[in-house]
Amino acid sequence: MPRDEIEVPKELREFMLADAQETRLGQKNGAKKQFRYGNLHIREYNDKFLVHSDKVDPRKDPLGHLVCDSPEVLIGLACAIVGGIDIAKKLSNGNKPKKSVMAYTLASSIIIGYVGYAATKKIKNYLG
Repeated sequence: MPRDEIEVPKELREFMLADAQETRLGQKNGAKKQFRYGNLHIREYNDKFLVHSDKVDPRKDPLGHLVCDSPEVLIGLACAIVGGIDIAKKLSNGNKPKKSVMAYTLASSIIIGYVGYAATKKIKNYLG
């Protein structure tokens, strides 16, 4: 659990804000449901709610949310794109790439993107 999240036991059900909207935006992290209320991101689990405040509401400014609250997603995508392009260039040697080269490039891009994402997330959590 990140340092900035607050755990609210499920017994305090009245905690759930009436105007909070269920959403798909955000990482579920094993939650049954997610809600947003302004900048609040609320995850519902079987026994508790986890709540944190985002700097930017992704419903109003998705790119701003990625930059300020989830830079690991942008870095992961950038790593996947740059890594994939580099691998494709090296494997194709200027020729039209074959299906096997394209499959290898896609798989490599996914792995490189995930490594970039995971490393950035660890750094972000470490820095708090």
